[in-house]
Amino acid sequence: MTTNRQALEAATRVFPGGVNSPVRAFGAVGGDPLFMVRGAGARVTDLEGKTYLDYVGSWGPLILGHADPDVVKAVSAAAERGTTFGAPTLAETELAEEIREAFPAMEKMRLVSSGTEATMSAIRLARGVTGRPLIVKFDGCYHGHADSLLVAAGSGVATLGLPGCPGVPESIAANTLVVPFNDRKAVEKVFETHGTKIAAVIVEPVCGNMGVVTPLKGYLADLRKLTRDAGALLIFDEVMTGFRACFGGVSQLEGVTPDLTCLGKVVGGGLPLAVYGGKAKIMAHVAPEGKVYQAGTLSGNPVAVAAGLATLRKIRGNPAFYPTLLKTTEKLCAGLEEAARKYRIAIHLNRFGSMFTVFFAKETVIDFKTAKTADTRMFARFFRGMLEKGVYLPPSQFEAAFVSAAHTDEDVAYTIGAAQQVFETMR
Repeated sequence: MTTNRQALEAATRVFPGGVNSPVRAFGAVGGDPLFMVRGAGARVTDLEGKTYLDYVGSWGPLILGHADPDVVKAVSAAAERGTTFGAPTLAETELAEEIREAFPAMEKMRLVSSGTEATMSAIRLARGVTGRPLIVKFDGCYHGHADSLLVAAGSGVATLGLPGCPGVPESIAANTLVVPFNDRKAVEKVFETHGTKIAAVIVEPVCGNMGVVTPLKGYLADLRKLTRDAGALLIFDEVMTGFRACFGGVSQLEGVTPDLTCLGKVVGGGLPLAVYGGKAKIMAHVAPEGKVYQAGTLSGNPVAVAAGLATLRKIRGNPAFYPTLLKTTEKLCAGLEEAARKYRIAIHLNRFGSMFTVFFAKETVIDFKTAKTADTRMFARFFRGMLEKGVYLPPSQFEAAFVSAAHTDEDVAYTIGAAQQVFETMR
Protein backbone atom coordinates (compact mmCIF):
# COMPACT_ATOMS: atom_id res chain seq x y z
CA MET A 1 0.00 0.00 0.00
CA THR A 2 1.28 3.43 -0.95
CA THR A 3 1.21 5.85 1.99
CA ASN A 4 0.40 9.55 1.89
CA ARG A 5 4.04 10.29 2.71
CA GLN A 6 5.29 8.14 -0.17
CA ALA A 7 2.80 9.78 -2.53
CA LEU A 8 4.01 13.22 -1.45
CA GLU A 9 7.65 12.28 -2.00
CA ALA A 10 6.81 11.14 -5.53
CA ALA A 11 4.73 14.25 -6.20
CA THR A 12 7.49 16.63 -5.07
CA ARG A 13 9.65 15.28 -7.89
CA VAL A 14 7.23 16.63 -10.48
CA PHE A 15 5.18 19.40 -8.79
CA PRO A 16 6.29 22.50 -6.84
CA GLY A 17 5.77 21.55 -3.20
CA GLY A 18 4.22 18.29 -4.36
CA VAL A 19 0.83 19.88 -5.04
CA ASN A 20 -1.10 21.65 -7.79
CA SER A 21 -2.61 24.31 -5.54
CA PRO A 22 -0.79 25.75 -2.51
CA VAL A 23 -3.39 25.25 0.24
CA ARG A 24 -3.37 21.49 -0.41
CA ALA A 25 0.16 21.30 0.98
CA PHE A 26 -0.98 21.56 4.66
CA GLY A 27 1.62 24.29 5.12
CA ALA A 28 -0.61 26.16 7.59
CA VAL A 29 -1.45 23.15 9.76
CA GLY A 30 1.57 20.85 9.54
CA GLY A 31 1.81 17.22 8.55
CA ASP A 32 1.48 15.53 5.19
CA PRO A 33 -1.41 16.29 2.83
CA LEU A 34 -3.91 13.54 2.21
CA PHE A 35 -4.00 11.95 -1.24
CA MET A 36 -7.62 11.07 -1.97
CA VAL A 37 -8.73 8.07 -3.97
CA ARG A 38 -12.53 8.26 -3.78
CA GLY A 39 -15.48 10.23 -2.48
CA ALA A 40 -19.05 9.19 -1.80
CA GLY A 41 -21.72 11.39 -0.27
CA ALA A 42 -20.24 13.28 2.67
CA ARG A 43 -17.09 11.15 2.87
CA VAL A 44 -13.69 10.87 1.24
CA THR A 45 -11.14 8.07 1.46
CA ASP A 46 -7.38 8.50 1.26
CA LEU A 47 -4.61 6.32 -0.14
CA GLU A 48 -4.16 4.55 3.18
CA GLY A 49 -7.80 3.51 3.27
CA LYS A 50 -8.91 5.91 5.99
CA THR A 51 -12.31 7.52 5.49
CA TYR A 52 -13.16 11.05 6.64
CA LEU A 53 -16.27 13.16 7.01
CA ASP A 54 -15.56 15.88 4.47
CA TYR A 55 -16.23 19.58 5.06
CA VAL A 56 -13.99 20.74 2.21
CA GLY A 57 -16.25 19.53 -0.61
CA SER A 58 -13.63 20.38 -3.25
CA TRP A 59 -13.71 23.92 -1.80
CA GLY A 60 -17.42 24.38 -2.25
CA PRO A 61 -18.87 23.05 -5.50
CA LEU A 62 -20.03 19.66 -4.21
CA ILE A 63 -23.21 20.93 -2.62
CA LEU A 64 -24.86 17.56 -3.39
CA GLY A 65 -21.92 15.61 -1.96
CA HIS A 66 -19.34 13.47 -3.70
CA ALA A 67 -20.28 11.34 -6.71
CA ASP A 68 -23.96 12.24 -6.62
CA PRO A 69 -25.63 9.53 -8.75
CA ASP A 70 -27.57 11.97 -10.93
CA VAL A 71 -24.48 14.07 -11.62
CA VAL A 72 -22.36 11.00 -12.38
CA LYS A 73 -25.05 9.71 -14.76
CA ALA A 74 -25.22 13.05 -16.57
CA VAL A 75 -21.43 13.31 -16.88
CA SER A 76 -21.12 9.75 -18.17
CA ALA A 77 -23.81 10.30 -20.78
CA ALA A 78 -22.20 13.55 -21.94
CA ALA A 79 -18.75 11.96 -22.17
CA GLU A 80 -20.12 9.15 -24.30
CA ARG A 81 -21.45 11.72 -26.78
CA GLY A 82 -18.10 13.53 -26.95
CA THR A 83 -15.95 15.27 -24.34
CA THR A 84 -15.37 18.54 -26.20
CA PHE A 85 -16.20 20.07 -29.57
CA GLY A 86 -14.96 23.65 -29.49
CA ALA A 87 -18.36 24.45 -30.96
CA PRO A 88 -21.73 25.52 -29.51
CA THR A 89 -24.05 22.98 -27.90
CA LEU A 90 -27.70 23.21 -26.90
CA ALA A 91 -26.85 22.31 -23.30
CA GLU A 92 -24.83 25.53 -22.89
CA THR A 93 -27.99 27.55 -23.49
CA GLU A 94 -29.96 25.34 -21.12
CA LEU A 95 -27.40 25.89 -18.36
CA ALA A 96 -27.42 29.65 -18.95
CA GLU A 97 -31.20 29.65 -18.61
CA GLU A 98 -30.94 27.81 -15.28
CA ILE A 99 -28.37 30.33 -14.06
CA ARG A 100 -30.51 33.28 -15.16
CA GLU A 101 -33.46 31.76 -13.31
CA ALA A 102 -31.42 32.04 -10.12
CA PHE A 103 -29.65 35.32 -11.00
CA PRO A 104 -32.08 37.41 -13.08
CA ALA A 105 -29.62 40.32 -13.24
CA MET A 106 -27.37 38.11 -15.39
CA GLU A 107 -29.36 38.95 -18.50
CA LYS A 108 -26.49 37.72 -20.67
CA MET A 109 -23.42 35.75 -19.68
CA ARG A 110 -20.30 34.01 -20.90
CA LEU A 111 -19.27 30.54 -19.76
CA VAL A 112 -15.58 30.08 -18.90
CA SER A 113 -13.53 27.38 -17.21
CA SER A 114 -12.48 28.81 -13.82
CA GLY A 115 -13.33 31.45 -11.26
CA THR A 116 -10.04 33.20 -11.99
CA GLU A 117 -10.99 33.43 -15.65
CA ALA A 118 -14.44 34.79 -14.76
CA THR A 119 -13.16 37.59 -12.51
CA MET A 120 -10.28 38.45 -14.84
CA SER A 121 -12.73 38.76 -17.73
CA ALA A 122 -15.19 40.80 -15.67
CA ILE A 123 -12.64 43.45 -14.75
CA ARG A 124 -11.40 43.64 -18.35
CA LEU A 125 -14.98 44.15 -19.43
CA ALA A 126 -15.50 46.85 -16.79
CA ARG A 127 -12.43 48.71 -18.03
CA GLY A 128 -13.56 48.32 -21.62
CA VAL A 129 -17.07 49.61 -20.92
CA THR A 130 -16.04 52.59 -18.80
CA GLY A 131 -12.75 53.47 -20.48
CA ARG A 132 -11.22 53.78 -17.00
CA PRO A 133 -8.09 52.01 -15.66
CA LEU A 134 -8.55 51.52 -11.90
CA ILE A 135 -10.15 48.66 -9.97
CA VAL A 136 -11.07 48.68 -6.28
CA LYS A 137 -10.79 45.45 -4.29
CA PHE A 138 -10.85 44.63 -0.59
CA ASP A 139 -8.06 43.52 1.69
CA GLY A 140 -8.33 39.77 2.27
CA CYS A 141 -10.69 39.12 -0.64
CA TYR A 142 -9.33 36.67 -3.21
CA HIS A 143 -10.56 36.72 -6.77
CA GLY A 144 -8.13 34.31 -8.39
CA HIS A 145 -4.52 34.72 -9.40
CA ALA A 146 -4.81 37.17 -12.30
CA ASP A 147 -2.15 39.90 -12.04
CA SER A 148 -4.59 42.74 -11.44
CA LEU A 149 -6.21 40.94 -8.53
CA LEU A 150 -3.21 39.32 -6.85
CA VAL A 151 -2.48 42.52 -5.02
CA ALA A 152 -1.78 43.32 -1.37
CA ALA A 153 -2.65 46.50 0.50
CA GLY A 154 -0.01 49.06 1.30
CA SER A 155 0.02 51.30 4.38
CA GLY A 156 -2.87 53.55 5.31
CA VAL A 157 -6.63 53.18 5.12
CA ALA A 158 -6.92 53.32 1.35
CA THR A 159 -3.85 52.81 -0.79
CA LEU A 160 -2.69 52.00 -4.24
CA GLY A 161 -2.03 48.30 -4.53
CA LEU A 162 1.41 46.77 -4.39
CA PRO A 163 2.40 43.47 -6.00
CA GLY A 164 1.15 40.61 -3.85
CA CYS A 165 3.73 38.18 -5.18
CA PRO A 166 6.83 38.10 -7.37
CA GLY A 167 5.96 38.19 -11.06
CA VAL A 168 3.29 40.87 -10.77
CA PRO A 169 4.71 44.13 -12.20
CA GLU A 170 4.25 47.24 -10.08
CA SER A 171 2.76 49.00 -13.09
CA ILE A 172 -0.09 46.49 -13.14
CA ALA A 173 -0.59 46.33 -9.38
CA ALA A 174 -0.78 50.13 -9.23
CA ASN A 175 -4.06 49.99 -11.17
CA THR A 176 -5.72 48.21 -8.24
CA LEU A 177 -6.81 50.14 -5.14
CA VAL A 178 -7.09 48.13 -1.92
CA VAL A 179 -9.35 49.04 0.99
CA PRO A 180 -10.54 47.23 4.15
CA PHE A 181 -13.77 45.23 3.88
CA ASN A 182 -16.78 46.60 5.77
CA ASP A 183 -15.28 50.11 5.94
CA ARG A 184 -17.56 52.53 4.07
CA LYS A 185 -15.38 55.55 4.83
CA ALA A 186 -12.37 53.89 3.20
CA VAL A 187 -14.33 53.36 -0.01
CA GLU A 188 -15.64 56.91 0.10
CA LYS A 189 -12.09 58.20 0.42
CA VAL A 190 -10.97 56.20 -2.61
CA PHE A 191 -13.81 57.58 -4.72
CA GLU A 192 -13.16 61.13 -3.54
CA THR A 193 -9.54 60.82 -4.71
CA HIS A 194 -9.78 58.56 -7.77
CA GLY A 195 -13.50 58.40 -8.65
CA THR A 196 -13.21 59.55 -12.26
CA LYS A 197 -10.64 56.84 -12.97
CA ILE A 198 -12.34 53.89 -11.24
CA ALA A 199 -13.81 51.32 -13.62
CA ALA A 200 -15.25 48.97 -11.02
CA VAL A 201 -15.41 47.73 -7.47
CA ILE A 202 -15.04 43.95 -7.18
CA VAL A 203 -16.07 42.30 -3.93
CA GLU A 204 -16.98 38.97 -2.43
CA PRO A 205 -20.35 40.13 -1.04
CA VAL A 206 -19.79 37.56 1.68
CA CYS A 207 -16.09 36.88 1.99
CA GLY A 208 -14.88 33.30 1.94
CA ASN A 209 -11.18 33.67 1.32
CA MET A 210 -10.24 35.25 4.65
CA GLY A 211 -12.59 32.78 6.22
CA VAL A 212 -16.31 33.54 6.15
CA VAL A 213 -16.92 37.25 6.85
CA THR A 214 -20.37 38.74 6.32
CA PRO A 215 -21.09 42.36 5.32
CA LEU A 216 -22.29 44.83 7.92
CA LYS A 217 -25.90 45.95 7.55
CA GLY A 218 -26.28 48.29 4.60
CA TYR A 219 -22.67 47.92 3.45
CA LEU A 220 -23.42 46.34 0.08
CA ALA A 221 -26.14 48.92 -0.58
CA ASP A 222 -23.55 51.60 0.18
CA LEU A 223 -21.20 50.10 -2.41
CA ARG A 224 -24.03 50.06 -4.92
CA LYS A 225 -24.76 53.77 -4.38
CA LEU A 226 -21.10 54.83 -4.42
CA THR A 227 -20.36 53.02 -7.68
CA ARG A 228 -23.54 54.19 -9.39
CA ASP A 229 -22.95 57.80 -8.40
CA ALA A 230 -19.39 57.64 -9.74
CA GLY A 231 -20.26 55.91 -13.01
CA ALA A 232 -18.30 52.79 -12.00
CA LEU A 233 -19.48 49.19 -12.18
CA LEU A 234 -20.12 46.93 -9.19
CA ILE A 235 -18.92 43.33 -9.58
CA PHE A 236 -20.05 40.62 -7.16
CA ASP A 237 -17.67 37.65 -6.99
CA GLU A 238 -20.08 34.90 -5.96
CA VAL A 239 -17.83 32.09 -7.10
CA MET A 240 -17.96 30.75 -3.56
CA THR A 241 -21.30 32.03 -2.23
CA GLY A 242 -23.52 31.36 -5.25
CA PHE A 243 -26.24 28.79 -4.41
CA ARG A 244 -24.79 28.28 -0.92
CA ALA A 245 -27.73 29.85 0.92
CA CYS A 246 -30.56 29.94 -1.63
CA PHE A 247 -31.27 29.30 -5.30
CA GLY A 248 -29.40 32.44 -6.12
CA GLY A 249 -26.84 34.37 -4.15
CA VAL A 250 -26.03 37.18 -1.76
CA SER A 251 -27.43 39.69 -4.25
CA GLN A 252 -30.86 38.10 -3.89
CA LEU A 253 -30.75 37.90 -0.10
CA GLU A 254 -29.44 41.45 0.36
CA GLY A 255 -31.57 43.02 -2.37
CA VAL A 256 -28.54 44.61 -4.01
CA THR A 257 -28.12 44.18 -7.77
CA PRO A 258 -24.55 44.35 -9.13
CA ASP A 259 -23.71 45.22 -12.72
CA LEU A 260 -21.72 42.02 -13.19
CA THR A 261 -21.69 38.71 -11.31
CA CYS A 262 -19.05 35.97 -11.34
CA LEU A 263 -20.05 32.41 -10.49
CA GLY A 264 -18.19 29.12 -10.35
CA LYS A 265 -18.03 26.13 -8.04
CA VAL A 266 -21.63 24.84 -8.04
CA VAL A 267 -22.55 25.85 -11.62
CA GLY A 268 -20.06 23.29 -12.87
CA GLY A 269 -21.17 20.58 -10.46
CA GLY A 270 -17.54 20.13 -9.40
CA LEU A 271 -16.07 20.19 -12.90
CA PRO A 272 -14.12 23.09 -14.45
CA LEU A 273 -16.80 25.64 -15.29
CA ALA A 274 -17.51 29.23 -14.26
CA VAL A 275 -19.44 32.16 -15.67
CA TYR A 276 -19.57 35.94 -15.64
CA GLY A 277 -22.52 38.01 -16.74
CA GLY A 278 -24.78 40.96 -16.12
CA LYS A 279 -26.85 43.55 -17.88
CA ALA A 280 -27.31 42.89 -21.59
CA LYS A 281 -26.04 46.35 -22.53
CA ILE A 282 -22.79 45.69 -20.65
CA MET A 283 -22.32 42.17 -21.99
CA ALA A 284 -22.90 43.53 -25.51
CA HIS A 285 -19.33 44.85 -25.30
CA VAL A 286 -17.93 41.28 -25.26
CA ALA A 287 -16.63 39.85 -28.55
CA PRO A 288 -17.93 38.93 -31.06
CA GLU A 289 -20.78 41.33 -30.34
CA GLY A 290 -18.40 44.00 -29.05
CA LYS A 291 -14.70 44.78 -28.92
CA VAL A 292 -13.69 43.43 -25.45
CA TYR A 293 -11.96 40.18 -26.30
CA GLN A 294 -12.22 36.99 -24.30
CA ALA A 295 -12.19 33.41 -25.55
CA GLY A 296 -11.61 29.83 -24.46
CA THR A 297 -11.50 26.53 -26.31
CA LEU A 298 -13.03 24.61 -23.42
CA SER A 299 -15.52 27.29 -22.35
CA GLY A 300 -18.87 25.57 -21.90
CA ASN A 301 -17.43 22.12 -22.51
CA PRO A 302 -20.26 19.56 -22.62
CA VAL A 303 -19.09 17.38 -19.72
CA ALA A 304 -18.87 20.25 -17.23
CA VAL A 305 -22.12 21.72 -18.52
CA ALA A 306 -23.85 18.38 -17.96
CA ALA A 307 -22.60 18.28 -14.37
CA GLY A 308 -23.78 21.83 -13.76
CA LEU A 309 -27.20 21.23 -15.27
CA ALA A 310 -27.75 18.07 -13.22
CA THR A 311 -26.74 19.89 -10.04
CA LEU A 312 -28.87 23.00 -10.51
CA ARG A 313 -31.92 21.07 -11.69
CA LYS A 314 -31.71 18.74 -8.72
CA ILE A 315 -31.51 21.69 -6.33
CA ARG A 316 -34.35 23.61 -7.98
CA GLY A 317 -36.55 20.54 -8.16
CA ASN A 318 -36.50 19.93 -4.41
CA PRO A 319 -38.43 22.52 -2.33
CA ALA A 320 -36.96 21.04 0.85
CA PHE A 321 -33.37 21.35 -0.36
CA TYR A 322 -32.41 24.64 1.27
CA PRO A 323 -34.49 24.35 4.46
CA THR A 324 -32.84 21.00 5.12
CA LEU A 325 -29.32 22.10 4.17
CA LEU A 326 -29.49 25.28 6.25
CA LYS A 327 -30.95 23.47 9.25
CA THR A 328 -28.14 20.92 9.11
CA THR A 329 -25.53 23.67 8.94
CA GLU A 330 -27.15 25.65 11.76
CA LYS A 331 -27.23 22.56 13.98
CA LEU A 332 -23.56 21.85 13.31
CA CYS A 333 -22.45 25.43 13.97
CA ALA A 334 -24.49 25.71 17.17
CA GLY A 335 -22.98 22.44 18.40
CA LEU A 336 -19.43 23.59 17.69
CA GLU A 337 -20.02 26.88 19.53
CA GLU A 338 -21.51 25.07 22.51
CA ALA A 339 -18.59 22.64 22.63
CA ALA A 340 -16.09 25.51 22.61
CA ARG A 341 -17.95 27.29 25.43
CA LYS A 342 -18.00 24.11 27.50
CA TYR A 343 -14.23 23.84 27.39
CA ARG A 344 -13.62 27.61 27.51
CA ILE A 345 -12.01 27.77 24.08
CA ALA A 346 -12.25 31.25 22.59
CA ILE A 347 -13.80 31.06 19.13
CA HIS A 348 -15.97 33.19 16.89
CA LEU A 349 -17.93 31.21 14.32
CA ASN A 350 -18.99 33.09 11.19
CA ARG A 351 -21.57 31.51 8.92
CA PHE A 352 -23.31 32.22 5.65
CA GLY A 353 -25.82 29.66 4.45
CA SER A 354 -24.06 26.31 4.26
CA MET A 355 -20.52 27.65 4.67
CA PHE A 356 -18.75 28.63 7.90
CA THR A 357 -15.42 29.34 9.56
CA VAL A 358 -14.37 28.69 13.16
CA PHE A 359 -12.04 31.56 14.05
CA PHE A 360 -9.87 31.02 17.11
CA ALA A 361 -10.19 34.71 17.88
CA LYS A 362 -11.24 36.74 20.92
CA GLU A 363 -12.98 39.45 18.93
CA THR A 364 -15.69 39.36 16.28
CA VAL A 365 -14.23 38.96 12.80
CA ILE A 366 -15.55 41.64 10.44
CA ASP A 367 -12.57 42.18 8.10
CA PHE A 368 -9.11 40.89 7.27
CA LYS A 369 -7.51 42.86 10.12
CA THR A 370 -9.67 41.14 12.72
CA ALA A 371 -9.37 37.79 10.93
CA LYS A 372 -5.61 38.03 11.35
CA THR A 373 -6.02 38.21 15.13
CA ALA A 374 -7.06 34.54 15.07
CA ASP A 375 -4.64 32.12 16.73
CA THR A 376 -3.43 30.02 13.80
CA ARG A 377 -1.54 27.65 16.10
CA MET A 378 -4.76 26.85 17.95
CA PHE A 379 -6.49 26.27 14.64
CA ALA A 380 -3.70 23.91 13.55
CA ARG A 381 -4.13 21.90 16.77
CA PHE A 382 -7.88 21.77 16.19
CA PHE A 383 -7.44 20.73 12.56
CA ARG A 384 -5.01 17.92 13.39
CA GLY A 385 -7.17 16.69 16.26
CA MET A 386 -10.27 16.58 14.09
CA LEU A 387 -8.35 14.84 11.31
CA GLU A 388 -7.25 12.13 13.74
CA LYS A 389 -10.91 11.57 14.56
CA GLY A 390 -11.88 11.29 10.92
CA VAL A 391 -13.16 14.81 10.24
CA TYR A 392 -11.57 16.59 7.27
CA LEU A 393 -11.71 20.39 7.56
CA PRO A 394 -10.09 23.00 5.29
CA PRO A 395 -6.37 23.03 6.20
CA SER A 396 -6.19 26.78 6.90
CA GLN A 397 -7.69 29.16 9.45
CA PHE A 398 -8.55 31.51 6.61
CA GLU A 399 -10.72 29.20 4.52
CA ALA A 400 -14.41 28.33 4.58
CA ALA A 401 -15.81 24.93 5.46
CA PHE A 402 -18.80 23.61 3.50
CA VAL A 403 -21.79 21.46 4.40
CA SER A 404 -23.45 19.42 1.66
CA ALA A 405 -26.88 17.90 1.22
CA ALA A 406 -25.23 14.53 1.85
CA HIS A 407 -24.37 15.40 5.46
CA THR A 408 -26.83 13.80 7.86
CA ASP A 409 -27.87 14.52 11.44
CA GLU A 410 -25.71 11.57 12.45
CA ASP A 411 -22.72 13.14 10.69
CA VAL A 412 -23.35 16.39 12.52
CA ALA A 413 -23.59 14.63 15.88
CA TYR A 414 -20.34 12.78 15.21
CA THR A 415 -18.56 16.00 14.21
CA ILE A 416 -19.74 17.82 17.35
CA GLY A 417 -18.67 14.88 19.51
CA ALA A 418 -15.25 14.86 17.89
CA ALA A 419 -14.91 18.61 18.46
CA GLN A 420 -15.76 18.20 22.14
CA GLN A 421 -12.99 15.65 22.53
CA VAL A 422 -10.49 17.82 20.68
CA PHE A 423 -11.44 20.98 22.60
CA GLU A 424 -10.95 19.11 25.85
CA THR A 425 -7.32 18.41 24.92
CA MET A 426 -6.79 22.07 23.95
CA ARG A 427 -7.74 23.66 27.28
